[in-house]
Amino acid sequence: MILIYVCGVLAVLVPAIVVPWLASRWAPAVAASRTAERLRVAVAGLTAAFGRLGAALVVLLAGSAAVVTVCWPLGEALSRLEPHVDHPVFEYVHARQVAGWAELNSFITAIGDRYPLKWVTVVGALVLAVAWRRGRWWLPLLALPLQFVVEQYAQEILKLVVDRGHPPTDLGSYPSGGCARVLMTFGTLLVLAALIWRIPRRVRVGLLTGLGVLATVEGYTRVYAEKHWLTDVLGGWTFGILLTGVMAFAVVVAAGRVRPPAAPATAADRRERVPIST
Repeated sequence: MILIYVCGVLAVLVPAIVVPWLASRWAPAVAASRTAERLRVAVAGLTAAFGRLGAALVVLLAGSAAVVTVCWPLGEALSRLEPHVDHPVFEYVHARQVAGWAELNSFITAIGDRYPLKWVTVVGALVLAVAWRRGRWWLPLLALPLQFVVEQYAQEILKLVVDRGHPPTDLGSYPSGGCARVLMTFGTLLVLAALIWRIPRRVRVGLLTGLGVLATVEGYTRVYAEKHWLTDVLGGWTFGILLTGVMAFAVVVAAGRVRPPAAPATAADRRERVPIST
């Protein structure tokens, strides 16, 4: 039983350490990479052709298709681990259920259910639309319901194509929708809030860390409440992170907040860079 409590503590500590480190070390490197510059060039071309909303829609649809393409084989690979990983973990947890801890986990895990997150989506959309006041006030009213629909249908596609079954105690399958919904809903809220208000960088990192903690705790409770196999949760985290990234980028594109690509070097610039031999 001690190991179960230790895992619960790690569900909080690991993202609390890893997320700030990634935000300070990895995120700046990604923003300055060639891949990011190519994305900016592509977005500029799409925006010129279809407008901001059209470009955002293309990003969302293409990105969602890419996420499904990545998570499909991942789900097949994780399914092969079921006898070796999921069954032993399930039996270990099932044999060590404690009434009070089980009730607490069942209460917490409901955060990732569709019903409460529907209310979070509706209330968040209305509040942020009022807070925006001018300009693109309609963006929260469009983006938040859309993220809910995109997550639901992308998850359903993966559930059908992987078709791995579920634990004997619940109907949860691959990928864990609770983990993905938490990341998608609150992640989209954070992106919209950052577009409305000038949030200091440290506060942004703190909010992102809180989201990471919420997602890992949700995964922990899904396993302890016997709603999912462990590998369903691993897949849900991967699926949720990737799809949230796609949704966040689409929102930024729709808001017109993507940094313009660097201007291509002219012939004169290139001549200046060529050393002249004497």
